[in-house]
Amino acid sequence: MPLRNPITALASSARATIAGREISALSREKTIVLALAIQLFIAAFSSFLVVGLTSLYDPSAEGGEVAVGVSGEERDKLIRVAEEMQGVDPTPYSSRAGALAAFEDGDLNAVLHTRQVQTDQGARIAVDAEVPADSLETTLVIVRLQELLLELERQERAVRSDNLEFSPVELPEEQQDSDDFTQYFTFTYTILLPLLLFLPPFISGSVVVDSVTEELERGTLELLRVAPVSLTEIVDGKAIGMILIAPLQALLWLGLLWANGITVANVGLLLLLVTAIATLTTAVGLFLGLLTGTRQKAQLLYSTLVLLLFGAAAVLPEHPASTAALLAVDSASLGTLVHVGAITVVAGVTFALVRSYVDRLDPESL
Repeated sequence: MPLRNPITALASSARATIAGREISALSREKTIVLALAIQLFIAAFSSFLVVGLTSLYDPSAEGGEVAVGVSGEERDKLIRVAEEMQGVDPTPYSSRAGALAAFEDGDLNAVLHTRQVQTDQGARIAVDAEVPADSLETTLVIVRLQELLLELERQERAVRSDNLEFSPVELPEEQQDSDDFTQYFTFTYTILLPLLLFLPPFISGSVVVDSVTEELERGTLELLRVAPVSLTEIVDGKAIGMILIAPLQALLWLGLLWANGITVANVGLLLLLVTAIATLTTAVGLFLGLLTGTRQKAQLLYSTLVLLLFGAAAVLPEHPASTAALLAVDSASLGTLVHVGAITVVAGVTFALVRSYVDRLDPESL
C-alpha cells in the first residue's frame, strides 16, 4: 500500500470536515465566546486601556525626594539628568567608597556608581545601584532610580540616534512628545501585545480538551468512527481547526492594534510564533483529554501544566513574551529568530509524538 504524504493526510476530506465542525461549534461555547469578546474589547480599545492602565502605576504619584550619591566616570551626565527631574536629589562624590560611607551613615537613600563599558557596538554606560535592604522606603527608592535611569537612557538614545542604521517603530503622534511615552511603549509591546497573541493558543488547547472529553463522555466518538473515520483522523481534524483559529484571531487583534495607531513589525514571524504555540498547547490538550477521559480532570491538568510551562520559559535565553515584543518593535536579534525556530520545532515534535500515541491507542479502550 503506497504511503500518503503527511500534509495530504492532514488535509484529507474527513479531517477537513471534522475541523470545520469544531470551528462551527465554537459559537455554542459561551465561555469561549466570552473570552473572544474580552480580547476584542482589549484590542479594539487598546489606546484607551494603555492610557488608563499605565496611569495606575505612574511613579510621579509618589511624593518625597530621594537623596542619591553619584560617583564614577559618567557622574556629571547622570547628575545633569537628575537635576532636570523632580523627586531625586543628587550629590556628587569623587569615589564610590565615599558615597557608600555616606549611605551607611544614613545621609543618602541610594548610591549610583557609573562606569563605561566597551562592547562590540561601542561604549555603553553601566550603573551599579545600592539601595536599602527590604524596608518601607525601598519601593519608593527603586521607583525613583528606575525613573532616573530611564530618562538617562532616553536622552542617550536621542543623542546617539544619528548612528542608527534603521528607524525604529514610530510611536503614535500623540505620544511622541509626552513624558509618559516610555510607559506607553513598554506597556503596549511587553504586556498588551503578548496578552493578545498568547491567549488564542491557550484557548485553542482548552477547547480541544473540552471537545475530546465531551466526545468520550457522551459516547459520540464511536458514532464518528462509524463514518468510517479512524481515531487519528478525528484527532487530526480537531487539532487542525483549533491550531488554525489561533493565528486568525491573532491577525485580527494585530489589525485592531494597527487601527488604534500601534505599529507592529514582523507580522509573519509573530503569526508563526502563535501557530507554533497553538500547536504545542493543542497537542498537550489532546494528550490530556485522551489520557484522562474526563473534562474536569483534564482541564485542571491542562491549565496547571500550561501555566507551569509558561513560567518555566523564564529559564530560556529569551522568554516567549520577550520574543514577541522584540519582533513587534523590529529589534529581533539572531537569537530571537533562533528562538522562534526552536519553538516551532519543539511544537512540531510534540504534536508528532501525540499523534504517535494516538496511533497506538485501542479505540475500544476509550
